[in-house]
Parts: sequence; C-alpha cells; structure tokens
Amino acid sequence: MPVRTLRLLPSLVLLSALCACSAEVAPGEDDGIEQEQALTDAQQAAESAATPPADGIADAPPPAPTCDASQVQGLVGQSNDEAKAEQARVDAGASHVRVLEPGQMVTMEFDGERLNIEVDDGGRIIALRCG
Repeated sequence: MPVRTLRLLPSLVLLSALCACSAEVAPGEDDGIEQEQALTDAQQAAESAATPPADGIADAPPPAPTCDASQVQGLVGQSNDEAKAEQARVDAGASHVRVLEPGQMVTMEFDGERLNIEVDDGGRIIALRCG
C-alpha cells in the first residue's frame, strides 16, 4: 500500500464514523421535539377549553340568590322566637332559616337562599344575614 493511502485511512475511518452517528437524533434535539409536542398539546387543550359547549349550558348565568337580609334588619335588638324567625324568613325571601347561637359550631358553606339569624346569650337578635 502506498504511504499516501495509509495517511488517508484514519481520516476515512473517522469520517465514516461521524456519518453513521449523524443519522441519529442527538439527546438535546430529542428534548426539543418533546417540548414542541407538549406545547402543541397544551395549545389544543386551551382552545378546546375556550370553546363553549354545544348544548349552551355554560351561557346561562347562575341563579340569583333569593334571600335579601336588608328587608329584616329592623329585627336587630329584638328577642328571637320561632314565629319571629319564620316571619323573618318570609320577609327576606329566604327558603330556610338558621339561628346561630354563641359558641355554636356552624358549617361555612354559602347558601344564597338561607337566612342566618345570630343571637346573643339572652336570645336577642344581634345580626341577620343571608348565606
């Protein structure tokens, strides 16, 4: 073999090895492809969430609460009894009433159709509110 061919042989081996490796996806490029796919998926999910449902249910506003405690604020300071609590419920337009005594444990969920009557230790009304 001529000397010139022997000098080119290592370069050719290196070149062929580089060509064989270039067909594969580099690890950094693979992450980029995954990130692009995740971004595309997120955009599609956002678009589908922004599209209103076909049945139109989402267009309807939530029902307005029926309770209006401003109609019964004149009862503050008066003694409470069942008849007065029922009359306050009717006057406020509430569907039900709850009397809250001092130290009583109560749930904190909001119910726009409920009238809450807060009383002190002596049974006097100290506050009326809906919820």
